[in-house]
Amino acid sequence: MKITFIGGGNMASALISGLLKQGYSAGQIGVVEINEDTRARLKTMFGITAVADLKGGLSSATRSGGTHVVVLAVKPQQLQELSQQMRESLDRQLVISIAAGIRATDLMRWLGGYQRIIRAMPNTPSLVGAGVTGLYAVPDVIEQDRHIAESIMEAVGSILWVGDEDMLHTITAICGSGPAYVFYFIESMQTAGIKLGLSENEARTLALQTFQGAVKLANEGDEDVAVLRSKVTSKGGTTQQAIETLDAGDVKNRIIAAVFAANVRSREMSEEFGKL
Repeated sequence: MKITFIGGGNMASALISGLLKQGYSAGQIGVVEINEDTRARLKTMFGITAVADLKGGLSSATRSGGTHVVVLAVKPQQLQELSQQMRESLDRQLVISIAAGIRATDLMRWLGGYQRIIRAMPNTPSLVGAGVTGLYAVPDVIEQDRHIAESIMEAVGSILWVGDEDMLHTITAICGSGPAYVFYFIESMQTAGIKLGLSENEARTLALQTFQGAVKLANEGDEDVAVLRSKVTSKGGTTQQAIETLDAGDVKNRIIAAVFAANVRSREMSEEFGKL
């Protein structure tokens, strides 16, 4: 199988690194990237082929025979123009788009009715192999193509298929934006620690380790997180005082509202990008 990435940014680099660790050879992976410095970096880091010419990059992979996958790893604002440039070069390749917010229907339209398309929505922890990716396949995509998409995206973490493309907005609101919510909370814990006398490094270490430990405990047990929280919250203790303070500020409902707001914005962005 040959995989050609269109765009060589951070997410493409993470996927390439993960694929190589899974046993793919450098010869199976190519990149089309207009930035010369980025091409040089990719060649040095991974030993792969990186070219500037879109048509040449696609046609050379097709000539190599076997299954050919094209991963669209460019910014959403660039995808319409890119699609128009590559539509004549597509010849039964599986197209996987990781461009945020671009609906499959818009991509199919830009590609002249091309149907062999899967959308993938990875999040930023994919950069360290700990991501989660939402996947959606257009109705005509065969099971083999779904397995191929799984094998590629599992190189950077776990996956979740959705049968309705609309659910990718929910995945974006929870998983795509979610790391920022976590960083926001960690940042707050660090600030509190510093104000209570810890050094910056001490506060960072304690906040990060607390999050890592709590997530590990939740992952490895079978108890609901609400039960785990209640077990930590002894009556009349320090944790109860802290939780009551959070509840007084309506923090839980504000977090829920934040996720809903992200969901709404994801839908708005899809509409905006689809009109480009």
